[in-house]
Amino acid sequence: MSSRCVNPKGERQASLRLACLPIVGLAALVAAGGHGGATERQRERAVESIESRIAGEPIMAIVSLRNQWISVYDAKGWTLRAPVSSGQKGRETPAGIFSVIQKEAEHYSNLYDDAYMPHMQRITWSGIALHGGSLPGYPASHGCVRMPFDFAARLFDATRLGMRVIVAPTDLAPIEISHPVLLSLSNPSANASASARATEADEAASEAAKKADQARLAAVTTFRESTRAMVPVRVAENLKLRAEEQLVGAETALGSGISGASKEQAEAAKTQALARIAELQAQSNAARAELQQKLDAVTLTREAAINAEAARVAAAETARQLAREVSPKSVLISRKTQRLYVRQAFQPILESPVTIVDADRPIGTHVFTAAERTGGDNKMRWTAVSLVRGSPNDRDAQPQGFARSGLGQNVEPMLAWTGGAKTALDRIVIPQDVLDRLAGMVPRSSLIITDEALSSETGTDTDFVVLLSGEPQGGIKFRQRGPGAALRDRLQ
Repeated sequence: MSSRCVNPKGERQASLRLACLPIVGLAALVAAGGHGGATERQRERAVESIESRIAGEPIMAIVSLRNQWISVYDAKGWTLRAPVSSGQKGRETPAGIFSVIQKEAEHYSNLYDDAYMPHMQRITWSGIALHGGSLPGYPASHGCVRMPFDFAARLFDATRLGMRVIVAPTDLAPIEISHPVLLSLSNPSANASASARATEADEAASEAAKKADQARLAAVTTFRESTRAMVPVRVAENLKLRAEEQLVGAETALGSGISGASKEQAEAAKTQALARIAELQAQSNAARAELQQKLDAVTLTREAAINAEAARVAAAETARQLAREVSPKSVLISRKTQRLYVRQAFQPILESPVTIVDADRPIGTHVFTAAERTGGDNKMRWTAVSLVRGSPNDRDAQPQGFARSGLGQNVEPMLAWTGGAKTALDRIVIPQDVLDRLAGMVPRSSLIITDEALSSETGTDTDFVVLLSGEPQGGIKFRQRGPGAALRDRLQ
């Protein structure tokens, strides 16, 4: 992995800071918003977890660049919060929309002295990730989001691929929203038949796997039986060879002109050898017949095992395809390109023109997430997060979500304002045939409406990646995806 998440000159810079402390100490104490104050605030902002209820599976994480804070949300609300350290000036963590595309518990950088990046959760193939790391109290990484080590481990165990990660200039929280467009996307009846087919396919795959195991066991059993059936054949053949040797000996003795008792003994040995040979030939014939039956059974059971395995593979693939069809969808509408894009299981499945009313007027960037189905009517509850531009590197700016009278005291993140989100939905006209294909979106599905075009980071095995223009992107702008992106597996 080409993660740019640590500063190889960190120790040297730390030494310089210590060396300069006697000189600049007074200035650091006087200057408001300096690193020292940030460190103190960071210490006060410990990891938090919800205690009033049992946390569900995370569906979204929001990183606040201004406040250096990460909040994790399940379908009900926030569950975990912790301080972070994002990209330093010139290597800023880009603000935008991402998702977890790879997880690796033990990861080391191939760029910065094999630096340890535990519980790494990658959000771009070019190297931006969430991982455990040191938190000096201010942005200090090369673009990644460092989290407390214990928190990173806890989050790693709770998440799965595809979890949405929003990197926001300010501090935001999702808020519940309803709108006719969202209602049309979450019509449960449209997904009922697909879900039923997926369930049937999963059951068929399980049954096919069971039959394949049985067929494989039968093939192994008949092979063992055929191996045992070879033993009587070999014994009879060996004894027959010995009897034939005795016959040759007796005939040789009779041909040498012996007489008397010796001749009688040789004739008796010949008669006995002939009888023994006939007996052993009969035994061999019977053993060979039984062996052939076993060998025929081996052929049949092997063919059956091959066919059963092929059926298992086909059933498993069908089950995977149908499961993919009912898995969460990601829909992105770009004002810049005037197009609608759909991805499912990290793969593009649909692209269509879309109408945006007053297309020359900005629409903003909004993330709508299907949180959960609610009530007996199986309606979907949606949340919205509207990203607004900010000044994450402006130390004089008032951090959102923290009172002026007590910086460092945790309060609820600022809820998203739904007015802009609803207005954005009002301006979208999705073709009916596309709506028909999108209807029945399941929990964890999302709709993104943005002024931006797709980032070049959107590619193979990714969800949509959107970068906010006008925000610092130093941590990514020099390592955009290009022709060499296919080599990423060798760089991990």
